[in-house]
Amino acid sequence: MTASTIRRTTAKSRIAAVCAVAVAGTLLLTACGDQTDDAATKTGDGATTENSAPLFDKLPEKYQKSGVIKVGTNAEYAPMESVENGKIVGVDPDIAAALGEKLGVRFEFTSGSFDGLITALNTGRHDIAMSSITDNKQRQEGLDDSGKKLGKGVDFVDYFLAGTAVYTKKGNPEGIKSIEDLCGKGAAVQRGTTYEEALEKQSKACTDGGEKAVDIQSFENDTEAQTRVKSGGAVAGVNDYPVAVDLARKAGGGNDFEVVGEQVDAGPFGIAVNKDNTELRDVLKEAVDAIIADGSYQKVLDKWGAGTGAIPKAVINGGK
Repeated sequence: MTASTIRRTTAKSRIAAVCAVAVAGTLLLTACGDQTDDAATKTGDGATTENSAPLFDKLPEKYQKSGVIKVGTNAEYAPMESVENGKIVGVDPDIAAALGEKLGVRFEFTSGSFDGLITALNTGRHDIAMSSITDNKQRQEGLDDSGKKLGKGVDFVDYFLAGTAVYTKKGNPEGIKSIEDLCGKGAAVQRGTTYEEALEKQSKACTDGGEKAVDIQSFENDTEAQTRVKSGGAVAGVNDYPVAVDLARKAGGGNDFEVVGEQVDAGPFGIAVNKDNTELRDVLKEAVDAIIADGSYQKVLDKWGAGTGAIPKAVINGGK
């Protein structure tokens, strides 16, 4: 996950369905994306009626018949994706709804842990993963931090640009100006993210320069990392820039946190797709280009204050 401020809007009036499913004692929040007026419906023999959405015919038959694309997400990153009143809302769900208008299907979001999203995708639990996931070569090739092969990796359809930001308690009591000021200090972060990697990179730079390493405090979810900073257990937190900006704007009525310095290492967010599902990947790229062209993409970003993260066109595997 990692760039700016955010947006949202859909072209038609729709009905949002939200499901809470208890599985093995774990509550999974599901945001059922809006169903387009033209969405395919099954006939008695399992066939589908004609769908006039412009890209429907390019979808794999599986999705034409079901009318659903299942999405894995980690709904803890407002304004990109979060839970409000039992619904998963934000930039990503609204972009998915706009994509659904072009594809003639609905996108059904289910929230789980961020570091398990790609595994869940490649085991078939989800059709795609959409959760502010930074597209990089490591994820494309299924490598761990040391370059060891862990899996086959995923393909990405890039749709947004974001960087890493540092946030502190309101008033910035330690006088942190940038990530370089975290040498020898505690910094909170969510495990398995690219901004955890940014802290590890900075920590090495600290020790290479004769200073103390960053005390990296990694947590299962971002809420825990935020709590750590608020309590004073860490002098700063590191997050995606749009998430940090939204956090500073809203938490405690704007009185809990502030963003310091500029975002760094901006890179693309991508919709993750199984490498074997190239037909879905390619039509998703077409759909992203279509919502960019008709303006609905920019409306979504602007609604959420993320307009500066807009890209001019979709790219497959554009991350480095």
